[in-house]
Amino acid sequence: MGGGRERVAWSSLAAAFSYPPLLMHIAAKWLNSYLQPGDLTPAQIEHALIDAGFEIESSEALATGDTRLDVAITSNRGDALSVVGLAREAAAKTGRGFRFPTTGGMAAPEPSTSGEVASAITLENRVPGACPLFTLRVIKGVKVGPSPKWLVEALESVGQRSINNVVDVTNFINFELGNPCHVFDLAKLAPAPGSALPAIVVREAVEGEKLLTLDGKQRVLKATDVVVADGVRAQGLAGIMGGGDSEVSSGTVDIALEMATWDPVRVRTAARRLQIRTDASHRYERIVDARTLEHAARRAASLIVEVAGGKLLGGALTAGRALEPRLVVTLRAARCSLILGTPVSADEIAGLLSRIEIGVEKAGGGETLRCTIPVFRPDLTREIDLIEEVARLRGLDKVPLAEKLAVSVKRPQDSVRARRTLSGALSGLGFFETVTFSFTRPERAAAFVPSDLAIVGVDDDRRGEEPTLRPSVLTGLLGCRKANLDARVSAPGGVRLYETAAAYAQRPGTTQSVEHRNLGLLMDVVYSGKAATLAEKQDGLRAMRGTIESVVRTLGGERGVRGLKIEAATPHAKAFDAGSFARVSLHGEALGYYALLTAETGAMFGIDVPLVAAELSLATLLGVFPPKSQVALLPEFPSVERDLSPVVAESVTWDTVAGVVESVRSTAARIESCAFIGTYRGKQLGQGKKSVTLRVTFRDRAKTLRHEEVDPEIGAIMERLKKDVGAEFRMG
Repeated sequence: MGGGRERVAWSSLAAAFSYPPLLMHIAAKWLNSYLQPGDLTPAQIEHALIDAGFEIESSEALATGDTRLDVAITSNRGDALSVVGLAREAAAKTGRGFRFPTTGGMAAPEPSTSGEVASAITLENRVPGACPLFTLRVIKGVKVGPSPKWLVEALESVGQRSINNVVDVTNFINFELGNPCHVFDLAKLAPAPGSALPAIVVREAVEGEKLLTLDGKQRVLKATDVVVADGVRAQGLAGIMGGGDSEVSSGTVDIALEMATWDPVRVRTAARRLQIRTDASHRYERIVDARTLEHAARRAASLIVEVAGGKLLGGALTAGRALEPRLVVTLRAARCSLILGTPVSADEIAGLLSRIEIGVEKAGGGETLRCTIPVFRPDLTREIDLIEEVARLRGLDKVPLAEKLAVSVKRPQDSVRARRTLSGALSGLGFFETVTFSFTRPERAAAFVPSDLAIVGVDDDRRGEEPTLRPSVLTGLLGCRKANLDARVSAPGGVRLYETAAAYAQRPGTTQSVEHRNLGLLMDVVYSGKAATLAEKQDGLRAMRGTIESVVRTLGGERGVRGLKIEAATPHAKAFDAGSFARVSLHGEALGYYALLTAETGAMFGIDVPLVAAELSLATLLGVFPPKSQVALLPEFPSVERDLSPVVAESVTWDTVAGVVESVRSTAARIESCAFIGTYRGKQLGQGKKSVTLRVTFRDRAKTLRHEEVDPEIGAIMERLKKDVGAEFRMG
């Protein structure tokens, strides 16, 4: 959990919840204690760290004669959030020896041990995914009091005030090694049910559970928070702050020393929600490797015994996952030289990397290096990472500057070309591209979220009325349309908007997120009267269907359009009109949907214009690109066209009618195509009936067709329509 009573100082910052980057305070005297010889001046330290890639924000002369430097640490360098980490960098840049601190204190021997820790406390880790490793040691008979002068001066040199000798050691270890740790008063820990021993249980909080933290505030926890508890209640917020009910005080005699590591995402999520910012959380958010815990815990225990006395019980309790083996990354000297633009030998590379404790072995004739990554550098995972380290350690001033750069022009990637083609197609169809925020109001999100998913909220008061991530790209488009409406913007054929962006949701009852990149389309229904008629709304739907077909044809050619299938379906969310909702698939893969928006949905956004919307999977849509060209000779003989107007039930779709014609086409080779002409509804047709007019084109590749030659095939189509969809044909 990290830290002692000094966490109170962070409460005022937490109230502002502004989360600026935390500077690493180091003192020249403390840093020099790990160097051989340790005689770097503050100016030399500053120059070395800047040359190593660390920005120095400020320098302050202290009353003790020491100098404090404020070092800005990038988010990938959690190892540099320690005096030891920065001392290692300074040693590498200046050629000095680096002396890693031993488990003893300042000239103190390894403490003696007695008894067994398992006889004093029990440990259970129920969430190894959130807590990869948790360790416990017990020290009995400590005397809590003032810290020795060297410890007080070390902490004050980096801006920390002394609390007491035991808590001060935990803060010292945090700054020295970058390993936050925490101490519990053993007498204040309750046993687990059925046990007489004090217990530590690492678990998820109970929804609504309360915890008194070291800053004196009562925190209300969520079920997603991780806590360190005893057998009865939570005693600390994992990776962030300890609990006030078990803190070490002047009356403490026996202590339990925690050294652990936590999932960075869980720590960051809880810290932001509760508006707590601590030295511990800052380090855990940047990864504290489980393989560093053993040495840090032994050193912390040794220092506590040195400054507070007591007996360290033998052994340690550990719970979590097995430690991972050290990563080995292959580095090619030739590749390093190519990237840096200057020759770098394998021997020079090995010498540079060994300065920061990367183990190097030569292979492949000596030009390939097998590099064993140290446990404190989880940011080094690829060859290019090691090449960057070589450049950094050699000095960026060693990289030559070319007078000219050779530029090779290559054809854009298909994904880039596809996006450009999509934008061009939509612009040609009268659509304007928008870029909108990813946040929306909860009630708007609820109207668009699928019934099998849940909306995603964010714990950030700065979002105000829009604390929810959009489950559909359409929420942003509707907000944009409202702004256009207020500005009295109009366009021939109605305003048409589109956006390609991400939509978010999550599985109900979990934190498992679902994210898709979609194309959102929104267009006005054009109408002439006071309100849109049914026919005008249908025209809007046809326009949207035509847009989708046109886009697919542009991206995938005729092959793409042939794979397009549109079917009436039940809406997945309440924002859409049930009678107009259609699912769209492409070559058997779900593409998306289009429909009219309900009047209630429009009113939610303050829009009284009827709208038709579509949302399509961007990956599926772009997957048909590029279009395949089909070259064929022009027909030598003319075609014959016949129009049919079957009267069918209102529920029969055009796709069904076209499918019947297509089934006849498989046995009638002269049928060339079938096209939709229009739909008629009238009282003379009867209730629930409509007349669908289609045009069938016939052609014979070897001769000119006579009208009487197509009559049998027309008859076959009519018979199949009567049989399959109950079609009737009006005579005359």
